[in-house]
Amino acid sequence: MQFDIRRFDIYRKIPKDLTEPTYTGACISVFSCLFITFLFLSELSSFLSVEIISEMYVANPVDDEAGRIPVQIDITVKMDCKYLGLDIQDDMGRHEVGFVDNVDKEPVEDGAACRFKARFKVNKVPGNFHLSTHSTRDQPTSPDMSHLIHSLIFGDNVTEHHNLPGGAFNALGNRNPQTTNVLNSHDYILKVVPTLVEDVQGNRLLNPYQYTYAHREYLQFGHGHSVNPAIWFRYDLSPITVRYIEKRKPFYSFLTTVCAIVGGTFTVAGIIDSMLFTAASIFKKAELGKLS
Repeated sequence: MQFDIRRFDIYRKIPKDLTEPTYTGACISVFSCLFITFLFLSELSSFLSVEIISEMYVANPVDDEAGRIPVQIDITVKMDCKYLGLDIQDDMGRHEVGFVDNVDKEPVEDGAACRFKARFKVNKVPGNFHLSTHSTRDQPTSPDMSHLIHSLIFGDNVTEHHNLPGGAFNALGNRNPQTTNVLNSHDYILKVVPTLVEDVQGNRLLNPYQYTYAHREYLQFGHGHSVNPAIWFRYDLSPITVRYIEKRKPFYSFLTTVCAIVGGTFTVAGIIDSMLFTAASIFKKAELGKLS
């Protein structure tokens, strides 16, 4: 007896002359195809998009101790530029008064205020940097530290990475505190959190830092009289590192979902079509009196 592989065919075909097309079946078929197309495109869009997930871990101090943290500050202070300077201090003994590298001072408001921009690096230890008049010999007669912080960014700038929560990376952006006394000093206490951004392959894309802050203002005294105000940024690093990882849905998951969409839609559509066809047949028999 000759072997015939067609006996394993579980999708047996019915001759066309034994089938009957209906308007209801045609409508259900068209609707099913449109429904499958919509779900397929939605699933394809989800498959091609990148999802950002986050996780936290305690950084290894041996790996984390090397290098410095880049800092970018952009602030407008209501003071003449010639009096304004940047001082940097930390717990490793660093003490720089009148930091001048990568500093840009631009007079605004007809010289009554100063747009101060600076880029510098700080050690990965607690410390502070502050804007003051300490670096100039001539002191202003009416010091005023009223200010508007345009941006303060630690590490890489992630403003163009739209999938990340941008507020925490520039928490002081556009902050304009309303001071009660122009002679008050301002203290910003910052808790800085190291952050990593990795792509789908696990390659490091960015190394930004998030931070939270608390603010206070006070009138500073020394030797029995008030001293010129300053704007202090006191920072401390968190031992916890946040890692953002780009994830894309695996292809087998996409394929499984597409099969489920196609198979499920046609199965449900077949059941609905069968129910409607049976109901229509019963109704016709009832009209002709042939229900028995």
